[in-house]
Amino acid sequence: MADFNFTPYDSSIFILTGIPGLEADHIWISIPFSTVYFMALLANFTVLFVVGKEKSLHKPMYLLLCMLALTDITTSTSFVPKALCIFWFNLKSITVKGCLTQMFFFHALSNVHSAILVTMAFDRYVAICNPLRYATILTNARIAKLVLVGLIRAVLFLLPLPLLLSSQPFCANRIISHTYCDHNAVAKMSCGDITVSRVYGLVIAFILSGLDVTLIGLSYALIIRAVLRISSKKANHKALNTCSAHICVILMAYPLGLFSSLTHRFGQGIPQHVHVILANITYLIPPMLNPIIYGVKTKELRDKVVKYICRIHSSHATDFKCT
Repeated sequence: MADFNFTPYDSSIFILTGIPGLEADHIWISIPFSTVYFMALLANFTVLFVVGKEKSLHKPMYLLLCMLALTDITTSTSFVPKALCIFWFNLKSITVKGCLTQMFFFHALSNVHSAILVTMAFDRYVAICNPLRYATILTNARIAKLVLVGLIRAVLFLLPLPLLLSSQPFCANRIISHTYCDHNAVAKMSCGDITVSRVYGLVIAFILSGLDVTLIGLSYALIIRAVLRISSKKANHKALNTCSAHICVILMAYPLGLFSSLTHRFGQGIPQHVHVILANITYLIPPMLNPIIYGVKTKELRDKVVKYICRIHSSHATDFKCT
């Protein structure tokens, strides 16, 4: 394995250690790490391909699913390739500008992902509480506008994070004990006063996440109220089943993300490698499982995916017979 050495005192770079304390095991850690990442890419690109090819799936729900797949791909790709370079080739250096850029895209894309989950909750609310008006309330154009608002929100509120840090002087020792440039980890490299940056990051994290969780909770409170008014048990089960995939995705995204964030900020007694592993799991496992959950729970999508798999299999079988 190639070994590239850089001095941590170079003023133009940071050094990402990978998983601190487990450097000797990086090559083994990279096996499940890369496997999960490539499975996530395959699953999400499959969703994009199938929905794109099937006109019967050109509906708001599947448009949102495609946007969720895109954010899963881009969020994981914002940090995994660099982490694999650390694990495989010991390429630990990253420029200060590159680090701040990675930090912005990682946090902004994560926030867009959260905004899409809110929009999906609204989609389920309209589908269950106002089914007759669903087609007029939630058009593809309106869904695109809602997601665009989420994107603008992410840029406006998260762009100050790298901007505030870019004006800070950084200490001589620029070793970041992480696989990617997390805001808190980069802020610790500063020798200046980072009170404004840390407070802003904490407040924005709680406000944006709190707002999204509140809106999702409100949507499901209204959904539950509507479902309880339905006398038919079969109709109750069908209504709740349409939300099951979204609920599973939410339960993976928010509790795990909140736990990781709180332990990183306040869990001083927890070993650093546990923080780093937990942070990576938070943004690596859900992108792999999200399309699988929707594929299993959504019959229409599942049938279309199976159709294409069978078509590919039959095509290969025909080619094999010809040879």
